[in-house]
Amino acid sequence: MRILHIMAGGKHGGAETAFVDMCIAQHEAGQTIEVATRKNSARVSRLEKAGIKVHTLPFGGKVDLYTPLALTHIIKAFKPHITQNWMSRASRFTPRWDESMKIPRYLNFARLGTPYKMKYYANVEYFAAITPDIRDYIIEHGIFSDHVRHLNNFAEVEPVDAPIDPSDYGADAETPIILGLGRLHPDKAFDTLIKVAKKIPKAHFWIAGEGPQREELETLIKELDLEERVKLLGWRTDRAALLQAADVCAFISRNEGFGTVFVQCWAQKTPVVACNADGPRQFIRHEADGLISEIDNEDAIQANIERLLTDSELCQTLIKNGFERYKNEFTKDASVKGYIDFYKYALERENIPLI
Repeated sequence: MRILHIMAGGKHGGAETAFVDMCIAQHEAGQTIEVATRKNSARVSRLEKAGIKVHTLPFGGKVDLYTPLALTHIIKAFKPHITQNWMSRASRFTPRWDESMKIPRYLNFARLGTPYKMKYYANVEYFAAITPDIRDYIIEHGIFSDHVRHLNNFAEVEPVDAPIDPSDYGADAETPIILGLGRLHPDKAFDTLIKVAKKIPKAHFWIAGEGPQREELETLIKELDLEERVKLLGWRTDRAALLQAADVCAFISRNEGFGTVFVQCWAQKTPVVACNADGPRQFIRHEADGLISEIDNEDAIQANIERLLTDSELCQTLIKNGFERYKNEFTKDASVKGYIDFYKYALERENIPLI
């Protein structure tokens, strides 16, 4: 099957990471993959290193006349069976198949990780939703249910080449490590996590990510006199090593359509404290495979972190159950199969042959 993945995207972000992971996973599963995306040295390098052909386009604003013409040219040359759009801008730029294109028919898919305005998806024919609630949202906006499918993200992380030495960040072997992963953006509530760090003086806090809130978070760390215990690690490509080094992952987003971090915690056997944002609350079972707090409730988040630092039996229960959830619902093989099965279903439904 020939699949063209299309992503505009920002410099950093969870959706951007999931996009690269899925492109590589489908390529490794034997599909013929090409990608159209913005210039981004890290993403493009990973994709090309995996053997995937990458086309870079500007994906600009309303006055960008080049991207739609170039994207149409790429589609005509590649002749995909599926165009898989990621986020709203890619869906707005990607044309629906038309006879005038003089190529075999393809189907235009979109993957929604957030309930974006559906006006941007006028060209899309089939939808993948990463949570049940987003699936319901799409259907409520007039899309037939047989054109929408809930498909989970998967928690693929890079292999650990070498374990992380906490002393590199000012901690010793006995120091509890609390990890935050994600884009430095208000949605991720790292400001709240830093305030919680002030309440747990025995622990060190590592925040791995990059984004527009860096300066604000650096200022907050200085104001609270936490430079020795709270470290902003920047954007990292060693997620598994970080999770394995941590005693607890604090994934306390205010706004989260899905939240692949909690699945990565399950996969790496790291106990997770989350908040009841849309994504985590649909999957994490409190006291079974994670602990859930109210959004921005510093006292509750602190209590849940400290509970995991002192209750080894609870930690082992969460680790065991979380790992079972990962194996049964969120592996790479299961996710790739779900997407390929959905593509095949749609192609058969529309009587489009795989030639």
